[in-house]
Amino acid sequence: MLASLKRAWAVVFAVVVGIGLAFPGGPASADLLAEIKKRGEFVVGTEARFPPFEFVKDGKIVGYSTDIMAHIMKALPGVKLKRLDLPWQGILPGLAAAKFDYVVTSVTVTKERYAKYALSLPIADATMALVKRKGDDSIKAPADIAGHMVGSQAGSAQLQALQAFAKGLEGAGKGVRGIKTYVDFNEAFADLAAGRISAVCNSLPNLLDLVGKRPDTFELVLPTFGPKKYFSWAGRKDAESASLAAFMDEQLAALNRSGVLTELQKKWFGGPMDLPADKLPVPAD
Repeated sequence: MLASLKRAWAVVFAVVVGIGLAFPGGPASADLLAEIKKRGEFVVGTEARFPPFEFVKDGKIVGYSTDIMAHIMKALPGVKLKRLDLPWQGILPGLAAAKFDYVVTSVTVTKERYAKYALSLPIADATMALVKRKGDDSIKAPADIAGHMVGSQAGSAQLQALQAFAKGLEGAGKGVRGIKTYVDFNEAFADLAAGRISAVCNSLPNLLDLVGKRPDTFELVLPTFGPKKYFSWAGRKDAESASLAAFMDEQLAALNRSGVLTELQKKWFGGPMDLPADKLPVPAD
């Protein structure tokens, strides 16, 4: 775990330095949306290793969020979208440091993030689930990870949920053998397939995508666990960024009410999701 965390933070340091060169920080504009329109470029941070939300195919970032942004950018004529593909561990720190305008990647809504960032309306369900190797009969329900080595992504809400769940198991008499962390979920899935860990915690939509693509290797562990969660996007919570945050919420609300989000959810997840279009629910944890 220590080696994995050291590797993760080494990557984050390199990313922060790199995006600092690519998009120098400085005093924020008095109106970020107006500045974006004047600049003619909307720069966002993305982790393009989180299918089906965002991933790279044929050298381009594609997925659910890409399709949503294609609709939103119609409301910004003359503005070009620039997506910086970054490790998850560098995205929210990069946003806070004003290294880019906004985060267009799957941010699990938590109480801490809700207080710190201008989180958008929900874009998808983010309820937690587990995946195991196909045919592993030792894990039939989430509680069966007791005594096993399990994994998730470093710095993620999924990791926090897994740690809380494991703590509950420990309080009930038997905890997990250990939790291994990874820079991205692809590393965790590789270790799971190789038998180095027994399960991975991620959000249900991502695991549905994984199992759908690799049904001979992985299998869902149901039911889901923990409270209802949502994915959103994120902006800075300051006066300068308020115009952009409001604009993004207006666009997402319109896409939700018009049925466009439903159609995109059917395309990328195989079915619709019930998402609030008026406001982001206050997270319990």
